[in-house]
Amino acid sequence: MKPFDHAGEFQGLSENPDLSRSTVRNAGITVFAQGCVFAVQLLGAIILVRILTPSDYGLVTMVTTFSLLLSNFGLAGLTEAVLQTEKISHRLASNLFWINLSAGLILAAVFGASGRLLARFYANPRIAHIAWGFSLAIFFSIAPVVHLSLLKRAMRFGVASANDVVGKIAYVLTALCCACLVGGYWSLVAGAVVQPLVVFTGAVILCPWLPGLPRHVTGTGKMIRYAIHVYGRFVLNYGTGNTDNLLVGWRFGAPALGFYKKAFDLFVLPSCQLLSPVLAVVVNTLSRKNKDRDDYKRYFLKGLCIVAFVGMAAGADLTLVGRDLVRVLLGPKWGEAGRIFTYFAPGIGLMLIYQTSGWIHLSLGTTARWLRWTVFELSVTGGLFLLGLRWGPVGVAGAWTTSFCVLMVPAFWYAGKPIELPVAVVLKTVWRYIAAGLIACLACVGIMPWLPLSTTPGVFGAIARIVTNSALFTLLYLGAVVVLFGGVEPLRQFVQLMPDLLPGMSSRRKSRSIEETGQIAGCPVVKTAAQEITFENKY
Repeated sequence: MKPFDHAGEFQGLSENPDLSRSTVRNAGITVFAQGCVFAVQLLGAIILVRILTPSDYGLVTMVTTFSLLLSNFGLAGLTEAVLQTEKISHRLASNLFWINLSAGLILAAVFGASGRLLARFYANPRIAHIAWGFSLAIFFSIAPVVHLSLLKRAMRFGVASANDVVGKIAYVLTALCCACLVGGYWSLVAGAVVQPLVVFTGAVILCPWLPGLPRHVTGTGKMIRYAIHVYGRFVLNYGTGNTDNLLVGWRFGAPALGFYKKAFDLFVLPSCQLLSPVLAVVVNTLSRKNKDRDDYKRYFLKGLCIVAFVGMAAGADLTLVGRDLVRVLLGPKWGEAGRIFTYFAPGIGLMLIYQTSGWIHLSLGTTARWLRWTVFELSVTGGLFLLGLRWGPVGVAGAWTTSFCVLMVPAFWYAGKPIELPVAVVLKTVWRYIAAGLIACLACVGIMPWLPLSTTPGVFGAIARIVTNSALFTLLYLGAVVVLFGGVEPLRQFVQLMPDLLPGMSSRRKSRSIEETGQIAGCPVVKTAAQEITFENKY
Protein backbone atom coordinates (compact mmCIF):
# COMPACT_ATOMS: atom_id res chain seq x y z
CA MET A 1 0.00 0.00 0.00
CA LYS A 2 1.26 3.45 -0.92
CA PRO A 3 -0.35 5.68 1.71
CA PHE A 4 0.33 9.08 0.09
CA ASP A 5 -0.14 10.47 -3.40
CA HIS A 6 2.33 12.67 -5.29
CA ALA A 7 1.07 15.74 -3.45
CA GLY A 8 1.74 14.10 -0.10
CA GLU A 9 -1.95 13.68 0.81
CA PHE A 10 -3.27 10.48 2.35
CA GLN A 11 -4.97 8.33 -0.28
CA GLY A 12 -5.55 4.99 1.39
CA LEU A 13 -9.02 5.59 2.82
CA SER A 14 -12.10 5.06 0.73
CA GLU A 15 -15.50 6.14 2.01
CA ASN A 16 -17.87 3.22 2.52
CA PRO A 17 -21.56 4.10 2.50
CA ASP A 18 -22.33 1.01 4.61
CA LEU A 19 -19.94 1.92 7.41
CA SER A 20 -21.71 -0.29 9.92
CA ARG A 21 -21.24 -3.46 7.88
CA SER A 22 -17.69 -2.50 6.97
CA THR A 23 -16.90 -2.06 10.67
CA VAL A 24 -18.33 -5.45 11.56
CA ARG A 25 -16.45 -7.09 8.69
CA ASN A 26 -13.13 -5.55 9.70
CA ALA A 27 -13.75 -6.48 13.31
CA GLY A 28 -14.53 -10.02 12.19
CA ILE A 29 -11.31 -10.22 10.17
CA THR A 30 -9.31 -9.00 13.13
CA VAL A 31 -10.95 -11.37 15.62
CA PHE A 32 -10.52 -14.26 13.16
CA ALA A 33 -6.81 -13.44 12.90
CA GLN A 34 -6.58 -13.35 16.68
CA GLY A 35 -8.23 -16.76 16.75
CA CYS A 36 -5.42 -18.05 14.54
CA VAL A 37 -2.89 -16.40 16.83
CA PHE A 38 -4.56 -17.96 19.85
CA ALA A 39 -4.44 -21.44 18.30
CA VAL A 40 -0.73 -21.09 17.53
CA GLN A 41 0.10 -19.65 20.95
CA LEU A 42 -1.99 -22.25 22.73
CA LEU A 43 -0.18 -25.10 20.99
CA GLY A 44 3.18 -23.52 21.77
CA ALA A 45 2.24 -22.84 25.39
CA ILE A 46 1.07 -26.43 25.93
CA ILE A 47 4.50 -27.66 24.85
CA LEU A 48 6.55 -24.93 26.53
CA VAL A 49 5.00 -25.28 30.00
CA ARG A 50 6.00 -28.93 29.95
CA ILE A 51 9.62 -28.05 29.17
CA LEU A 52 10.07 -24.91 31.27
CA THR A 53 9.39 -24.36 34.97
CA PRO A 54 7.22 -21.85 36.85
CA SER A 55 10.47 -20.22 37.97
CA ASP A 56 11.48 -19.60 34.32
CA TYR A 57 8.20 -17.85 33.63
CA GLY A 58 8.49 -15.93 36.89
CA LEU A 59 11.96 -14.59 36.03
CA VAL A 60 10.82 -13.38 32.59
CA THR A 61 7.68 -11.83 34.08
CA MET A 62 9.83 -9.85 36.53
CA VAL A 63 11.45 -8.15 33.52
CA THR A 64 8.43 -7.88 31.24
CA THR A 65 6.52 -6.15 34.03
CA PHE A 66 8.67 -3.14 33.13
CA SER A 67 9.72 -3.79 29.50
CA LEU A 68 6.19 -4.07 28.09
CA LEU A 69 5.46 -0.59 29.37
CA LEU A 70 8.19 0.79 27.11
CA SER A 71 7.44 -1.57 24.20
CA ASN A 72 4.00 0.00 23.91
CA PHE A 73 5.37 3.53 23.55
CA GLY A 74 3.92 4.85 20.29
CA LEU A 75 1.73 1.81 19.83
CA ALA A 76 -0.44 3.23 22.61
CA GLY A 77 -0.74 6.86 21.59
CA LEU A 78 0.52 7.47 18.07
CA THR A 79 -1.69 4.73 16.64
CA GLU A 80 -4.82 6.38 17.98
CA ALA A 81 -3.53 9.82 16.97
CA VAL A 82 -3.12 8.71 13.35
CA LEU A 83 -6.57 7.11 13.34
CA GLN A 84 -8.39 9.93 15.09
CA THR A 85 -6.98 12.96 13.23
CA GLU A 86 -9.11 14.29 10.39
CA LYS A 87 -6.22 14.71 7.94
CA ILE A 88 -2.67 13.42 7.77
CA SER A 89 0.02 14.25 5.20
CA HIS A 90 3.36 12.76 4.21
CA ARG A 91 5.27 15.48 6.08
CA LEU A 92 3.22 15.07 9.24
CA ALA A 93 3.63 11.29 9.20
CA SER A 94 7.39 11.74 8.66
CA ASN A 95 7.66 13.91 11.76
CA LEU A 96 5.79 11.32 13.80
CA PHE A 97 8.05 8.57 12.49
CA TRP A 98 11.31 10.27 13.49
CA ILE A 99 10.00 11.31 16.89
CA ASN A 100 8.81 7.76 17.54
CA LEU A 101 12.04 6.14 16.31
CA SER A 102 14.24 8.44 18.40
CA ALA A 103 12.18 7.67 21.49
CA GLY A 104 12.52 3.95 20.77
CA LEU A 105 16.33 4.12 20.68
CA ILE A 106 16.49 6.09 23.92
CA LEU A 107 14.04 3.88 25.80
CA ALA A 108 15.75 0.66 24.68
CA ALA A 109 19.16 1.90 25.81
CA VAL A 110 17.87 3.17 29.15
CA PHE A 111 16.08 -0.10 29.89
CA GLY A 112 19.14 -2.22 29.11
CA ALA A 113 21.26 -0.08 31.42
CA SER A 114 18.68 -0.32 34.21
CA GLY A 115 18.96 -4.10 34.38
CA ARG A 116 21.25 -3.95 37.41
CA LEU A 117 18.70 -1.93 39.37
CA LEU A 118 16.04 -4.54 38.64
CA ALA A 119 18.42 -7.29 39.68
CA ARG A 120 18.94 -5.59 43.02
CA PHE A 121 15.21 -5.02 43.54
CA TYR A 122 14.39 -8.69 43.00
CA ALA A 123 17.67 -9.91 44.56
CA ASN A 124 18.40 -12.02 41.46
CA PRO A 125 21.48 -11.31 39.28
CA ARG A 126 20.03 -13.11 36.25
CA ILE A 127 17.56 -10.27 35.80
CA ALA A 128 20.30 -7.91 34.54
CA HIS A 129 21.12 -10.15 31.55
CA ILE A 130 17.48 -10.72 30.69
CA ALA A 131 16.92 -6.92 30.64
CA TRP A 132 19.48 -6.43 27.86
CA GLY A 133 17.67 -9.03 25.75
CA PHE A 134 14.34 -7.29 26.17
CA SER A 135 15.87 -3.92 25.30
CA LEU A 136 16.08 -5.18 21.70
CA ALA A 137 12.41 -6.20 21.83
CA ILE A 138 11.54 -2.68 22.98
CA PHE A 139 13.19 -1.04 19.97
CA PHE A 140 11.73 -3.42 17.37
CA SER A 141 8.26 -3.00 18.90
CA ILE A 142 8.35 0.80 18.66
CA ALA A 143 9.96 1.15 15.21
CA PRO A 144 7.02 0.06 12.95
CA VAL A 145 4.24 1.96 14.76
CA VAL A 146 3.65 4.65 12.11
CA HIS A 147 3.68 2.16 9.21
CA LEU A 148 1.15 -0.07 10.98
CA SER A 149 -1.01 2.94 11.89
CA LEU A 150 -1.20 4.03 8.25
CA LEU A 151 -2.33 0.53 7.27
CA LYS A 152 -5.10 0.64 9.87
CA ARG A 153 -6.17 4.15 8.87
CA ALA A 154 -6.63 2.82 5.34
CA MET A 155 -8.86 0.05 6.78
CA ARG A 156 -6.30 -2.60 5.75
CA PHE A 157 -6.97 -4.57 8.89
CA GLY A 158 -6.71 -7.88 7.08
CA VAL A 159 -3.06 -7.50 6.09
CA ALA A 160 -2.17 -5.85 9.41
CA SER A 161 -3.71 -8.79 11.27
CA ALA A 162 -1.94 -11.29 9.01
CA ASN A 163 1.35 -9.59 9.81
CA ASP A 164 0.60 -9.94 13.50
CA VAL A 165 -0.18 -13.64 13.04
CA VAL A 166 3.16 -14.21 11.34
CA GLY A 167 4.93 -12.44 14.21
CA LYS A 168 3.23 -14.63 16.83
CA ILE A 169 4.09 -17.77 14.85
CA ALA A 170 7.72 -16.62 14.76
CA TYR A 171 7.65 -16.17 18.54
CA VAL A 172 6.30 -19.68 19.15
CA LEU A 173 8.70 -21.38 16.76
CA THR A 174 11.71 -19.52 18.12
CA ALA A 175 10.80 -20.20 21.74
CA LEU A 176 10.18 -23.90 21.07
CA CYS A 177 13.45 -24.37 19.17
CA CYS A 178 15.45 -22.61 21.87
CA ALA A 179 13.66 -24.52 24.64
CA CYS A 180 14.55 -27.84 23.01
CA LEU A 181 18.16 -26.85 22.24
CA VAL A 182 19.10 -24.66 25.21
CA GLY A 183 16.20 -24.74 27.67
CA GLY A 184 15.47 -22.28 30.46
CA TYR A 185 14.19 -18.73 30.39
CA TRP A 186 16.39 -17.70 27.44
CA SER A 187 13.96 -19.44 25.08
CA LEU A 188 11.25 -16.96 26.13
CA VAL A 189 13.64 -14.03 25.72
CA ALA A 190 14.63 -15.15 22.20
CA GLY A 191 10.99 -15.45 21.15
CA ALA A 192 10.20 -12.01 22.56
CA VAL A 193 12.96 -10.46 20.41
CA VAL A 194 12.17 -12.30 17.17
CA GLN A 195 8.43 -11.51 17.22
CA PRO A 196 8.66 -7.68 16.94
CA LEU A 197 11.55 -8.01 14.48
CA VAL A 198 9.33 -10.06 12.16
CA VAL A 199 6.40 -7.63 12.60
CA PHE A 200 8.69 -4.68 11.83
CA THR A 201 9.92 -6.37 8.63
CA GLY A 202 6.37 -7.18 7.55
CA ALA A 203 5.15 -3.63 8.23
CA VAL A 204 7.82 -2.15 5.97
CA ILE A 205 6.97 -4.63 3.21
CA LEU A 206 3.20 -4.11 3.43
CA CYS A 207 3.50 -0.32 3.65
CA PRO A 208 6.64 0.57 1.63
CA TRP A 209 6.66 4.19 2.67
CA LEU A 210 9.88 6.13 3.16
CA PRO A 211 9.60 9.08 5.56
CA GLY A 212 11.05 12.43 4.59
CA LEU A 213 13.30 14.61 6.69
CA PRO A 214 11.68 16.15 9.78
CA ARG A 215 10.46 19.72 9.34
CA HIS A 216 7.96 22.12 10.86
CA VAL A 217 4.41 21.03 10.01
CA THR A 218 1.21 22.45 11.49
CA GLY A 219 -0.55 19.82 13.56
CA THR A 220 2.51 17.92 14.76
CA GLY A 221 2.31 19.36 18.25
CA LYS A 222 -1.42 18.65 18.53
CA MET A 223 -0.95 15.00 17.56
CA ILE A 224 1.99 14.57 19.92
CA ARG A 225 -0.06 16.02 22.79
CA TYR A 226 -2.90 13.63 21.94
CA ALA A 227 -0.44 10.72 21.86
CA ILE A 228 1.15 11.79 25.17
CA HIS A 229 -2.24 11.89 26.85
CA VAL A 230 -3.10 8.43 25.54
CA TYR A 231 0.29 7.00 26.49
CA GLY A 232 0.16 8.74 29.87
CA ARG A 233 -3.16 7.05 30.46
CA PHE A 234 -1.62 3.78 29.26
CA VAL A 235 1.25 4.18 31.75
CA LEU A 236 -1.17 4.67 34.63
CA ASN A 237 -3.39 1.83 33.44
CA TYR A 238 -0.32 -0.33 32.99
CA GLY A 239 0.63 0.48 36.55
CA THR A 240 -2.81 -0.71 37.60
CA GLY A 241 -2.44 -3.90 35.58
CA ASN A 242 1.09 -4.74 36.67
CA THR A 243 1.31 -3.60 40.27
CA ASP A 244 0.00 -7.06 41.11
CA ASN A 245 2.95 -8.73 39.33
CA LEU A 246 5.34 -6.40 41.12
CA LEU A 247 3.85 -7.14 44.55
CA VAL A 248 3.55 -10.90 44.05
CA GLY A 249 7.10 -11.22 42.67
CA TRP A 250 8.56 -9.05 45.42
CA ARG A 251 6.62 -10.66 48.26
CA PHE A 252 6.40 -14.33 47.23
CA GLY A 253 9.23 -14.92 44.69
CA ALA A 254 9.58 -16.21 41.12
CA PRO A 255 7.71 -19.57 41.42
CA ALA A 256 4.60 -17.94 42.96
CA LEU A 257 4.73 -15.21 40.31
CA GLY A 258 4.93 -17.90 37.61
CA PHE A 259 1.70 -19.51 38.86
CA TYR A 260 -0.02 -16.15 39.24
CA LYS A 261 1.03 -14.99 35.76
CA LYS A 262 -0.42 -18.05 34.06
CA ALA A 263 -3.73 -17.53 35.84
CA PHE A 264 -3.67 -13.84 34.91
CA ASP A 265 -2.96 -14.70 31.25
CA LEU A 266 -6.13 -16.79 31.13
CA PHE A 267 -8.01 -13.97 32.88
CA VAL A 268 -7.10 -11.37 30.23
CA LEU A 269 -7.40 -13.82 27.32
CA PRO A 270 -11.00 -12.78 26.42
CA SER A 271 -9.92 -9.13 26.40
CA CYS A 272 -6.92 -9.89 24.19
CA GLN A 273 -9.02 -11.97 21.81
CA LEU A 274 -12.16 -9.80 21.66
CA LEU A 275 -11.47 -6.15 22.52
CA SER A 276 -7.80 -5.39 21.91
CA PRO A 277 -7.82 -6.60 18.27
CA VAL A 278 -10.86 -4.49 17.29
CA LEU A 279 -9.84 -1.33 19.16
CA ALA A 280 -8.44 0.32 16.03
CA VAL A 281 -11.56 -0.64 14.04
CA VAL A 282 -13.92 0.79 16.65
CA VAL A 283 -11.95 4.02 17.21
CA ASN A 284 -11.66 4.56 13.47
CA THR A 285 -15.43 4.15 13.02
CA LEU A 286 -16.58 6.14 16.06
CA SER A 287 -14.13 8.96 15.24
CA ARG A 288 -15.89 9.35 11.88
CA LYS A 289 -19.24 9.60 13.70
CA ASN A 290 -18.32 11.92 16.58
CA LYS A 291 -19.78 14.98 14.85
CA ASP A 292 -23.26 13.42 14.90
CA ARG A 293 -24.12 12.82 18.55
CA ASP A 294 -27.11 10.56 17.87
CA ASP A 295 -25.29 8.41 15.34
CA TYR A 296 -22.33 8.15 17.70
CA LYS A 297 -24.46 6.92 20.60
CA ARG A 298 -26.20 4.40 18.39
CA TYR A 299 -22.95 2.92 17.10
CA PHE A 300 -21.38 2.78 20.55
CA LEU A 301 -24.37 1.08 22.12
CA LYS A 302 -24.47 -1.50 19.33
CA GLY A 303 -20.87 -2.41 20.05
CA LEU A 304 -21.54 -2.49 23.78
CA CYS A 305 -24.44 -4.92 23.26
CA ILE A 306 -22.21 -7.36 21.38
CA VAL A 307 -19.44 -7.12 23.97
CA ALA A 308 -21.89 -7.69 26.83
CA PHE A 309 -23.55 -10.66 25.09
CA VAL A 310 -20.28 -12.47 24.31
CA GLY A 311 -18.31 -11.24 27.32
CA MET A 312 -20.73 -12.33 30.03
CA ALA A 313 -21.04 -15.75 28.41
CA ALA A 314 -17.26 -16.19 28.23
CA GLY A 315 -16.68 -14.97 31.78
CA ALA A 316 -19.35 -17.10 33.42
CA ASP A 317 -18.36 -20.23 31.48
CA LEU A 318 -14.68 -19.83 32.40
CA THR A 319 -15.72 -19.43 36.04
CA LEU A 320 -17.22 -22.92 35.82
CA VAL A 321 -14.52 -24.73 33.82
CA GLY A 322 -11.39 -22.62 34.34
CA ARG A 323 -9.73 -24.86 36.91
CA ASP A 324 -10.15 -27.96 34.74
CA LEU A 325 -9.05 -25.97 31.68
CA VAL A 326 -5.76 -25.04 33.36
CA ARG A 327 -5.18 -28.67 34.30
CA VAL A 328 -5.76 -29.86 30.73
CA LEU A 329 -3.71 -27.16 29.01
CA LEU A 330 -0.80 -26.73 31.40
CA GLY A 331 -0.58 -30.06 33.21
CA PRO A 332 -0.83 -31.19 36.85
CA LYS A 333 2.20 -29.20 38.04
CA TRP A 334 0.29 -25.96 37.32
CA GLY A 335 -2.63 -26.80 39.60
CA GLU A 336 -1.96 -23.77 41.81
CA ALA A 337 -2.53 -21.53 38.77
CA GLY A 338 -5.98 -23.09 38.38
CA ARG A 339 -6.83 -22.33 42.00
CA ILE A 340 -5.78 -18.70 41.57
CA PHE A 341 -7.83 -18.41 38.38
CA THR A 342 -11.07 -19.24 40.22
CA TYR A 343 -10.73 -15.84 41.91
CA PHE A 344 -10.08 -14.06 38.60
CA ALA A 345 -12.85 -15.61 36.51
CA PRO A 346 -15.96 -13.88 37.96
CA GLY A 347 -14.60 -10.51 36.84
CA ILE A 348 -13.96 -11.39 33.17
CA GLY A 349 -17.33 -10.29 31.78
CA LEU A 350 -17.37 -7.10 33.86
CA MET A 351 -13.83 -6.31 32.70
CA LEU A 352 -14.85 -6.51 29.03
CA ILE A 353 -17.83 -4.21 29.56
CA TYR A 354 -15.78 -1.78 31.64
CA GLN A 355 -13.05 -1.48 29.00
CA THR A 356 -15.48 -0.19 26.37
CA SER A 357 -15.60 3.11 28.28
CA GLY A 358 -12.16 3.77 26.78
CA TRP A 359 -13.69 3.73 23.28
CA ILE A 360 -15.54 6.91 24.15
CA HIS A 361 -12.45 8.81 25.31
CA LEU A 362 -10.32 7.77 22.33
CA SER A 363 -12.88 8.46 19.63
CA LEU A 364 -13.95 11.83 21.07
CA GLY A 365 -10.36 12.93 21.63
CA THR A 366 -10.99 13.49 25.37
CA THR A 367 -7.70 11.83 26.28
CA ALA A 368 -6.92 14.37 29.01
CA ARG A 369 -10.12 13.35 30.80
CA TRP A 370 -9.20 9.70 30.33
CA LEU A 371 -5.81 10.36 31.88
CA ARG A 372 -7.42 11.93 34.95
CA TRP A 373 -9.81 9.01 35.28
CA THR A 374 -6.91 6.55 35.16
CA VAL A 375 -5.26 8.28 38.12
CA PHE A 376 -8.42 7.56 40.12
CA GLU A 377 -8.57 4.02 38.73
CA LEU A 378 -4.97 3.34 39.75
CA SER A 379 -5.53 4.58 43.30
CA VAL A 380 -8.63 2.41 43.79
CA THR A 381 -7.20 -0.76 42.24
CA GLY A 382 -3.80 -0.35 43.88
CA GLY A 383 -5.46 0.03 47.27
CA LEU A 384 -7.43 -3.18 46.68
CA PHE A 385 -4.20 -4.99 45.74
CA LEU A 386 -2.59 -3.98 49.02
CA LEU A 387 -5.66 -5.17 50.94
CA GLY A 388 -5.67 -8.50 49.11
CA LEU A 389 -1.94 -9.14 49.48
CA ARG A 390 -2.37 -10.59 52.98
CA TRP A 391 -4.20 -13.57 51.44
CA GLY A 392 -1.45 -14.22 48.91
CA PRO A 393 -1.85 -14.42 45.10
CA VAL A 394 -5.52 -15.47 45.42
CA GLY A 395 -6.24 -12.29 47.38
CA VAL A 396 -4.68 -10.16 44.65
CA ALA A 397 -6.73 -12.03 42.02
CA GLY A 398 -9.91 -11.37 43.98
CA ALA A 399 -8.99 -7.69 44.17
CA TRP A 400 -9.16 -7.51 40.36
CA THR A 401 -12.73 -8.77 40.29
CA THR A 402 -13.73 -6.39 43.07
CA SER A 403 -12.19 -3.42 41.24
CA PHE A 404 -14.45 -3.81 38.19
CA CYS A 405 -17.54 -4.01 40.39
CA VAL A 406 -16.51 -0.77 42.11
CA LEU A 407 -15.38 1.21 39.05
CA MET A 408 -17.85 0.32 36.29
CA VAL A 409 -20.68 2.78 37.02
CA PRO A 410 -18.49 5.85 37.71
CA ALA A 411 -16.35 5.03 34.64
CA PHE A 412 -19.29 5.22 32.22
CA TRP A 413 -20.73 8.23 34.02
CA TYR A 414 -17.46 10.13 33.59
CA ALA A 415 -16.75 8.99 30.01
CA GLY A 416 -20.27 9.72 28.77
CA LYS A 417 -20.56 13.30 30.05
CA PRO A 418 -19.01 15.04 26.97
CA ILE A 419 -21.40 13.23 24.62
CA GLU A 420 -24.35 13.38 27.04
CA LEU A 421 -24.63 9.59 27.27
CA PRO A 422 -26.44 8.83 30.56
CA VAL A 423 -24.99 6.00 32.61
CA ALA A 424 -28.54 4.71 33.09
CA VAL A 425 -28.73 3.98 29.36
CA VAL A 426 -25.49 2.00 29.53
CA LEU A 427 -26.77 -0.03 32.46
CA LYS A 428 -30.09 -0.71 30.70
CA THR A 429 -28.11 -1.95 27.71
CA VAL A 430 -26.05 -4.52 29.64
CA TRP A 431 -27.96 -5.54 32.77
CA ARG A 432 -29.89 -8.37 31.10
CA TYR A 433 -26.68 -10.01 29.90
CA ILE A 434 -25.12 -9.69 33.36
CA ALA A 435 -28.23 -11.21 34.92
CA ALA A 436 -28.37 -14.00 32.33
CA GLY A 437 -24.74 -14.93 33.00
CA LEU A 438 -25.28 -14.97 36.76
CA ILE A 439 -28.48 -17.02 36.56
CA ALA A 440 -26.97 -19.60 34.19
CA CYS A 441 -23.79 -19.89 36.26
CA LEU A 442 -25.65 -20.44 39.54
CA ALA A 443 -27.95 -22.98 37.89
CA CYS A 444 -24.92 -24.91 36.60
CA VAL A 445 -23.36 -24.93 40.07
CA GLY A 446 -26.53 -26.50 41.42
CA ILE A 447 -26.81 -29.07 38.61
CA MET A 448 -23.16 -30.04 38.13
CA PRO A 449 -22.78 -32.31 41.22
CA TRP A 450 -25.60 -34.51 39.89
CA LEU A 451 -24.02 -34.97 36.46
CA PRO A 452 -22.00 -38.09 35.57
CA LEU A 453 -18.20 -37.69 35.48
CA SER A 454 -18.43 -34.77 37.92
CA THR A 455 -15.85 -36.41 40.21
CA THR A 456 -13.88 -38.42 37.65
CA PRO A 457 -10.16 -37.86 38.26
CA GLY A 458 -7.42 -37.19 35.72
CA VAL A 459 -7.33 -35.40 32.40
CA PHE A 460 -10.20 -37.42 30.95
CA GLY A 461 -12.49 -36.33 33.78
CA ALA A 462 -11.40 -32.70 33.37
CA ILE A 463 -12.12 -32.74 29.62
CA ALA A 464 -15.52 -34.38 30.21
CA ARG A 465 -16.45 -31.72 32.76
CA ILE A 466 -15.34 -28.89 30.46
CA VAL A 467 -17.47 -30.18 27.58
CA THR A 468 -20.51 -31.06 29.70
CA ASN A 469 -20.52 -27.91 31.81
CA SER A 470 -19.93 -25.60 28.85
CA ALA A 471 -22.77 -27.17 26.86
CA LEU A 472 -25.11 -26.95 29.83
CA PHE A 473 -24.15 -23.35 30.54
CA THR A 474 -24.61 -22.31 26.91
CA LEU A 475 -28.16 -23.67 26.84
CA LEU A 476 -29.04 -22.05 30.15
CA TYR A 477 -27.46 -18.71 29.19
CA LEU A 478 -29.27 -18.49 25.86
CA GLY A 479 -32.50 -19.49 27.57
CA ALA A 480 -32.03 -16.78 30.20
CA VAL A 481 -31.37 -14.17 27.49
CA VAL A 482 -34.57 -15.17 25.67
CA VAL A 483 -36.61 -14.95 28.87
CA LEU A 484 -35.16 -11.60 30.00
CA PHE A 485 -35.64 -10.02 26.56
CA GLY A 486 -39.05 -11.57 26.03
CA GLY A 487 -38.12 -13.20 22.72
CA VAL A 488 -35.37 -14.48 20.46
CA GLU A 489 -34.76 -11.15 18.71
CA PRO A 490 -31.34 -10.54 20.33
CA LEU A 491 -30.14 -14.00 19.28
CA ARG A 492 -31.52 -13.64 15.76
CA GLN A 493 -29.84 -10.30 15.22
CA PHE A 494 -26.52 -11.59 16.52
CA VAL A 495 -26.73 -14.57 14.14
CA GLN A 496 -27.34 -12.15 11.27
CA LEU A 497 -23.97 -10.56 12.00
CA MET A 498 -22.07 -13.83 11.61
CA PRO A 499 -21.64 -13.66 7.80
CA ASP A 500 -19.85 -10.33 8.24
CA LEU A 501 -17.86 -11.50 11.26
CA LEU A 502 -16.53 -14.57 9.42
CA PRO A 503 -14.00 -13.56 6.73
CA GLY A 504 -14.65 -15.03 3.31
CA MET A 505 -18.20 -16.09 4.15
CA SER A 506 -20.83 -14.47 1.95
CA SER A 507 -24.46 -14.35 2.85
CA ARG A 508 -26.87 -15.00 -0.03
CA ARG A 509 -29.89 -13.92 1.87
CA LYS A 510 -30.51 -10.26 2.49
CA SER A 511 -30.93 -9.49 6.16
CA ARG A 512 -31.96 -6.27 7.70
CA SER A 513 -29.05 -3.89 7.87
CA ILE A 514 -27.84 -2.65 11.24
CA GLU A 515 -28.36 0.82 9.84
CA GLU A 516 -32.02 0.07 9.25
CA THR A 517 -32.90 -1.76 12.45
CA GLY A 518 -31.05 0.57 14.79
CA GLN A 519 -30.88 -2.16 17.41
CA ILE A 520 -28.79 -5.22 18.20
CA ALA A 521 -29.43 -7.63 21.05
CA GLY A 522 -31.50 -5.22 23.08
CA CYS A 523 -29.49 -2.11 22.24
CA PRO A 524 -31.40 1.16 22.75
CA VAL A 525 -32.63 3.07 19.74
CA VAL A 526 -31.50 6.63 19.14
CA LYS A 527 -34.35 8.92 18.12
CA THR A 528 -32.70 11.56 16.01
CA ALA A 529 -35.59 14.00 16.06
CA ALA A 530 -35.92 13.98 19.82
CA GLN A 531 -32.14 13.77 20.30
CA GLU A 532 -32.50 11.20 23.04
CA ILE A 533 -32.04 7.51 23.69
CA THR A 534 -35.07 5.40 24.56
CA PHE A 535 -36.01 1.76 24.68
CA GLU A 536 -38.60 0.20 22.47
CA ASN A 537 -41.54 -0.98 24.55
CA LYS A 538 -40.82 -4.57 23.63
CA TYR A 539 -37.54 -4.46 25.52
